[in-house]
Amino acid sequence: MAACTGFSSDHFKSICTFLILFSLSSYLGSTIKHCLADANVEVLCLDAEREGLLAFKESLTDPSGRLSSWVGQDCCKWNGVYCNNQSGHVTQLNLRNPYQLINGGVGDSTAYKGSCLGGKINPSLLHLKYLDTLDLSLNDFEGAEIPEYFGQLKNLRYLNLSFSSFSGEIPPQLGSLSSLQYLDLYADSFSSNSGSLALHAQNLNWLSGLSSLKLLNLGFVKLDHVGADWLQAVNMLPSLVELRLHYCQLQGIPLSLPFINFTSISVLDLSENSFNSAIPPWLFSLTSLTKLYLRWNFFTGHIPNEFANLKLLEVLDLSNNLDLGGQLPKLFGILRRLKSLDLSANNLNGEVHEFFDGFSGRPNNLEYLDLSSNSLEGELPKSLGNLKNLQYLRLSGNSFWGSIPSSIGNLSSLRKLDLSYNGMNGTIPESFGKLSELVEANLLQNSWEGILQESQFMNLKRLESFRLTTEPTKKFVFNVSYNWVPPFRLKSIQIENCQVGPSFPVWLQVQTELTSVILRNVGISDTIPGDWFSKLSSEITYLILSNNQIKGKLPRQMNSPNLRSIDLSSNHFEGTLPLWSTNADELFLQDNRFSGPLPENIGSLMPRLQRLYLSWNQLSGRIPSSVCNLEDLQILSIRSNKLSGEFPNCWYHSQMFWGIDISNNSLTGSIPSSFGSLRSLSVLLLSNNNLSGGIPCSLQNCTGLTSIDLGGNQLSGSLPLWISENLSSFFMLRLRSNLLSGDIPQRLCNLQNLHIIDLSHNNFSGAIPRCIGNLSALVYGNNSEVFQQLIWRVVKGRNPEYSNIIADVNSIDLSWNNLTGQIPDEIGNLSALHILNLSHNQLSGAIPQSLSSLASLSKLNLSFNNLAGKIPSLPNFNDPSIYEGNPLLCGAPLPTKCPGKHSPLH
Repeated sequence: MAACTGFSSDHFKSICTFLILFSLSSYLGSTIKHCLADANVEVLCLDAEREGLLAFKESLTDPSGRLSSWVGQDCCKWNGVYCNNQSGHVTQLNLRNPYQLINGGVGDSTAYKGSCLGGKINPSLLHLKYLDTLDLSLNDFEGAEIPEYFGQLKNLRYLNLSFSSFSGEIPPQLGSLSSLQYLDLYADSFSSNSGSLALHAQNLNWLSGLSSLKLLNLGFVKLDHVGADWLQAVNMLPSLVELRLHYCQLQGIPLSLPFINFTSISVLDLSENSFNSAIPPWLFSLTSLTKLYLRWNFFTGHIPNEFANLKLLEVLDLSNNLDLGGQLPKLFGILRRLKSLDLSANNLNGEVHEFFDGFSGRPNNLEYLDLSSNSLEGELPKSLGNLKNLQYLRLSGNSFWGSIPSSIGNLSSLRKLDLSYNGMNGTIPESFGKLSELVEANLLQNSWEGILQESQFMNLKRLESFRLTTEPTKKFVFNVSYNWVPPFRLKSIQIENCQVGPSFPVWLQVQTELTSVILRNVGISDTIPGDWFSKLSSEITYLILSNNQIKGKLPRQMNSPNLRSIDLSSNHFEGTLPLWSTNADELFLQDNRFSGPLPENIGSLMPRLQRLYLSWNQLSGRIPSSVCNLEDLQILSIRSNKLSGEFPNCWYHSQMFWGIDISNNSLTGSIPSSFGSLRSLSVLLLSNNNLSGGIPCSLQNCTGLTSIDLGGNQLSGSLPLWISENLSSFFMLRLRSNLLSGDIPQRLCNLQNLHIIDLSHNNFSGAIPRCIGNLSALVYGNNSEVFQQLIWRVVKGRNPEYSNIIADVNSIDLSWNNLTGQIPDEIGNLSALHILNLSHNQLSGAIPQSLSSLASLSKLNLSFNNLAGKIPSLPNFNDPSIYEGNPLLCGAPLPTKCPGKHSPLH
C-alpha cells in the first residue's frame, strides 16, 4: 500500500480505502488457509502464470526498471505480484506508479514520465485465471485502448486503470465481470499529450452485468453520446456506494425516475457536466449520501428545501453553477453532520441572517464554508459565531458591509478567513485577537476604518498571511508601538492605504520568512535598515513598497533568485541603482531620486526582465547596450531623467518588446534603425530629446504600431508615406516641434483609428488634404480605451504626464507650419472632434460654415492666417483671440464689422 501515501483528494482516498479493506480481507483469508496447511511446504508460483507475467513484462516499456525484480522461479516474490499462500496462484497485480504527487500534480514531468510503465498489454495476462486485483493506474499507455480480453478475467473484483492515458471505446466486455466491486477508469492523465486522448462510451448498457459493483469512477470519460439513459444504467446497480462521473460531458439529467434502485450510494460526483436544469428531485431520495458534488453544472432556480432530507450529508458542493439564485435557506443548520458546504460562484442574493440563524441552538460540525462570489449583502450577523468548529470561512466577492461581528472570536478553530472584495466599511473587533489558530487573513479590497492594536495580534501565533487594504480616503491605523515584537512570523503580507508609518516598525523588521511583501501607501517616511533587505527570505517573490516616502539608499547587492516583482516606486530612495541579481519579471523604480548611470551589466543581472520602469529620477550617462540582451523585455520606460548620448542600435532579439518611453532626456543621434526589428512594437515615445535625422523607414516593419510621439526633437525630412500604408491601427501621431517639411500626404486619411494628430511647429507646406473628413475615428468617435491603456502601461506613474496625452484624444493640431489653401469644408464631418488648432499658417479663404455642426468641439484656434470674410455663427467660440491675426476676417466676435452685401468681402 506504499503507493497510497501522499494523496489528498477524495479520489485517491477512495482508492486507498478500498485497496486497504480489499487487501486486508484477502490477506486474512489466505493467512487462515496457510495456518491450516503444512507449515513446512513452500508453495511456489505456477509455471504457466510465471511465463504469462514474463510475456506481459516483455511487452511493456519500463524506463525506471520498476520490474527489474521479475527474475527467478518464484514470481510470488516479484515486485507488485501477490499470490495465494496455499495454491500459489497469482491473485493481485499492483503496478500502480509509486511516483509521489505534489499537491495533486506531478511536479517534475520528466521524472514522472520516466517512472511510468507503458507499451502494450499482452493477452498473456489471461494465464492469471485467479487474478482478483489489477491496478495499472498512474502510468502512461499513450492512447492505447483498454483490451477487450479484460472481460475474461472472471475473478476480478478490483480494476483500476485511472490516470494512465487509455483512449478509445470502453470495451463492453467489462460487463462480464460479475464479481467486480471496484472499477476506476478515470480518464484524465498527467501525460504531456493527454489533451489529444479521449476515452469514451457509446452507451452504458454493459454496466447491467456488474451487479456487485460498489465503486464506479468514469471521470473525464466522454459520455456525450449516451444521452439521458446514463442514469437508468446507473440505477440498475443496487450495491453501488460511490459513483463519480466528473466532467463526462453528460447531455442532460432526468428530473424524475420511476423507481430508485441505487439507494445505498454514499458518494455522488456529477460535477462539471453543464446540465442546464433545475436540481432533480430524485436526488433527495438518496438518503445514504454523505458526499455530493454538483459544481459547474449550471443548475438553475433556488436551492431546494429538500436538501434537509439528506441527514447524513457531510460534504455538499454546489459551487460555480452561476445561475443558482435566491436567498440562502435556513435548512443547512439541520444537517448536523455537514462538515463542508461550498455555494461559491452562484447568484445567491439577499442577507445571510436567516442562514446563520439556522445553526443557532443546535450542535453543528461545519468546518468549511464558502459563500464567495455571489450577490449577498448586508451586515454579517452575530449568529456567525455559532459555527464554533469552522476552520475555513470564505465570504469574498459579495456586497457585505459594516464591521466584523465581535462573535467571530467564538471561532476558535478558524484557520483561514477571506472577506476580500466586499464593501466592509466598519471596524475589526477586539475579539479578532482570539483567533489563535488563524493562519491566513484576507481582508483585501474593502473600505475599513478604525484601529488595529497589539492586543488584536498577541494570540495569533500561527499567522502566516495577512492581507488588508482599504480606500485611500478612509483612515485605518496600525496602532502598535515601535519596538513591539509579534508572536508570528509571516510568509505573506499585503497592506495598502493604511497608516503603518511614519517609522518602519520593529514588528515588520523581524519578519524574515516573508515570500511576499506588499506595503503600498502605508505612510512610511523612515529609512529602512539596510540589513532588512539582506535578511529577507531567499524565497521571496514579491517586494512592493511603493507610494510611500521611504528615504535612504538601497543595498548595493542582493541575491534573490525567486524574486519576480520589485516595486519601490514613488519614494525618496537615492544613490545609484542597485546591482540586484534576480530573475524578476518587472522592476518599478520610477519617481525616486536615483542618480548615476544605468548598470552596464543590467542585461545579465536581470536576464528575465520584461518591464523596466526608471522614469522621474536623476539618472545620467548613456543607455547601456546590454539592455538589448533582455530578450524578454516588453516595456522600457526611462522618461524624465538626464540620459545623454545615442540610443543603442542593437534591437534585434527582443521579439516581445512593445513599449518604449525615453521622453524628456538629452539623447542625441538618430532613431535606431534596429527598432524596425521589433515586430511587436506598439508605443514609441521619444519626445523632448535632441534626436536628429529622419524617421527611419525600417519602422514600417512594425505593423502593430499604435502610438508615436517624436515631438520636441530635431528630426528632418518629410512625413513617410508608409505611416499611412502599413499602420492601420494608428491611434496617435505626434511629431510636433521638429524640422519636418513637405506636404501632408493624402494617404494620412486612410488611418481609420487615428484619434490624435499633432504636426504642429514644423515646416509642413501645401494644402490640408480634403479627405481629412474621412478619418473614421474622428467622425464616429470609435472607442479608444484600448489604445489609451497601452500608453498608460508604458508611461506608468505621474498622472499629469498621462493626462496631457489623453486630453488630446480626438484632436487635430497643424499649427505653426506653412500650410496654404482653404480650410476643407469636409472638416465639418468630424463629429467627434474635440480640439482643432490651425493657427499660425497661411491658410486663406472663408471659415467653412460646416464647423458649426461640430457639436463635440471644445477648443478652436484659427488665429494668424490669411482667412477672409464673415465669421460663421459658432456660439461656443466667442473669444476674439481664436480669430486674431486674420485682418480680412469680420463679424462677431471681432470688432471689425463686415461691409454691405455688395462688398467684395461678402
